[in-house]
Amino acid sequence: MIEIILVTIVSVEAIGIMLLEMFGTTRQQANAFELEESFVKMPEVKTLLANQGLYNGLFGVLIIGTLLLLNGSPQTLMLELEMLFVFLAAVYGSLTAAKKIIVIQGLPAFIALIFLIF
Repeated sequence: MIEIILVTIVSVEAIGIMLLEMFGTTRQQANAFELEESFVKMPEVKTLLANQGLYNGLFGVLIIGTLLLLNGSPQTLMLELEMLFVFLAAVYGSLTAAKKIIVIQGLPAFIALIFLIF
């Protein structure tokens, strides 16, 4: 049961990240990704953030769909893969964007993955 709660937290967080990337103010986005606000105001960067946000939101919806539509071993396997993907994306994000991504996005996914495995 705790693993379902943790997975739900990861999915809600992914949708929250989507909202930040697609609809957040430039100040919020700059703070989140440790970027200069003038850089985030560039139209090309706004487009890139919105595109990235769409993927985050869709992944959050995929996780919720897995929770609602699958049962048993297929559900567990899919959730493990999804949590692994979120964790790996957070590792990459922490290496290429902002260090705090590993804690904010990666740690919940990693903890959920551990609970799913054991």
